[in-house]
Amino acid sequence: MTRDFENASSCWKSILSDVSKNRKMLPIIENFARENDEPATIVFGTSGWRGEIGTDYTFRNVRIVTSAIIEMFRSNDPAVMKAMEVKDIDEIKRRGVIVGHDNRYLGQDFAMEVLGLLQKEGIRTWYAGEAATPEFSTGLEMSGAACSINLTPSHNPANFAGFKFNPSDGGPAGPEITNKIEEIANRMMKESVIIEPVEPKRIEKINLMQFYLHFLKQRMTLDLEKISAFIAREDCCICIDNVHGSTRGRIEEILGRNEKILYIRTEDDVLFGGIAPEPSEQNMKGVENVLKTKSARFKLGAILDPDGDRIRHADGRMQIPMNYFGAMAFHFLKVHKGINGVVVKSVGTSNLVNAIADKMNVPVKETKVGFKNFRPYMLRRAMERAIVAFEESDGITVYNHTLEKDALLGVLLAIEMIAVTGKNLSDYLKDIMDEFGYYYPDRSGIGVDRSLAGGVLKKKLSVIQDRFQRGTSVTIGNERRTIHDVTTLDGIKLVFDDGSWLVIRPSGTEPKVRFYIESRSMEGKKAVFEFAEQIAREALGV
Repeated sequence: MTRDFENASSCWKSILSDVSKNRKMLPIIENFARENDEPATIVFGTSGWRGEIGTDYTFRNVRIVTSAIIEMFRSNDPAVMKAMEVKDIDEIKRRGVIVGHDNRYLGQDFAMEVLGLLQKEGIRTWYAGEAATPEFSTGLEMSGAACSINLTPSHNPANFAGFKFNPSDGGPAGPEITNKIEEIANRMMKESVIIEPVEPKRIEKINLMQFYLHFLKQRMTLDLEKISAFIAREDCCICIDNVHGSTRGRIEEILGRNEKILYIRTEDDVLFGGIAPEPSEQNMKGVENVLKTKSARFKLGAILDPDGDRIRHADGRMQIPMNYFGAMAFHFLKVHKGINGVVVKSVGTSNLVNAIADKMNVPVKETKVGFKNFRPYMLRRAMERAIVAFEESDGITVYNHTLEKDALLGVLLAIEMIAVTGKNLSDYLKDIMDEFGYYYPDRSGIGVDRSLAGGVLKKKLSVIQDRFQRGTSVTIGNERRTIHDVTTLDGIKLVFDDGSWLVIRPSGTEPKVRFYIESRSMEGKKAVFEFAEQIAREALGV
């Protein structure tokens, strides 16, 4: 069958052009995944290694990445062991590794490859089956396992698969770990190392959802009793879109079955109905349509990505992206729950939370893009602990919770907000913005030639910071603005005198330049975007 297609990419193109008609071609993809022995360049980006199934994400390459992890264990590198919070490989063997996957095509098959190689090395394994990212994080903390391997590409389209590694504290692996995996795996790729498959001798299962529920009750950041009582007592409607992913049944397991909570897209579908399964404005339409048909006093909608680490909210009146919800979470946890600490956000995230924090005398820590950069502020031993840590790309965690982003938490926290404030999310947001100011964030980007990817692209964009310095006067739309501040933490960020700003940064995974912007009026967004694209194109010479 593979002879009908030059490669897996061409086959995927046909499948995704009409998933209802071409679903039957999936076995061709499996053949490519099993037979393709082409090496790949392994890069653990902001959240693990990702690749197209059958192209670079193949059984051979998954075995190589797993073998690279095993070699890393064997090396007993002090920096790696410290980052994993283990003594040596003997401790890893004893404590074991949790392995699971989301609902992607061939997920279980890839997991068996990982389990077999780990067991051959004498490492104890637990098989989680289909599970969400926050379950791995809490499962690690509660079970005492040494690390986890979660085979997921998060919100990427159906043709992608992924490989996440989490050390024993449940957070995303830091560079001490991922750099070593990349180094070893890419050496093996270059040397054309052949790793024979090993069938696992035993499948020791682990129920991560039980650990997750126990974790919530132990940490008590959320009031599960108050949440359940609100749903039972009040005239409310909650609609959750699982987009066929691994979060299916999880909220029901936490809160119990209730006719006031509706679930959509819970069926098995490794192709996600042909959409990119991200919590986007467009993908939220199904939830909004359900809420429109309901007359309940309180309405809440949420869409969760396939591995449960990203979320977007709605309430029938408006959508509430993470730029707003993260700021609301900070306000709620600080004002209504009395939690103290700092605010942590990525460089491309709205300054609404800055305005709130400034008036409350709470420090704001701005990091590079990537949830792993929040780790220092989420550790229980941290001197400055985050009240909330969030990024504009739909990820959030809160005080005393996991080091990973958690969409399940996002659902529960939103319900508790409504229960405590007695307001729908849009009303609560309006009250906050009336007090602290109105902010209008957004993001976009442009594609560039692949020859510009990597260091070349970064170097070309660097001329922007030389040209636009603090105090420079610029024209945005029809108005003159002065650059109030310039930061180069992650890309180039220009902050203007009216509080609007833009970030220009190269993508870490694609040949793209990304723009993150914020204006102080809805009408002003277009002008800021146009200015960002203009100066980026001038820097690139395109």
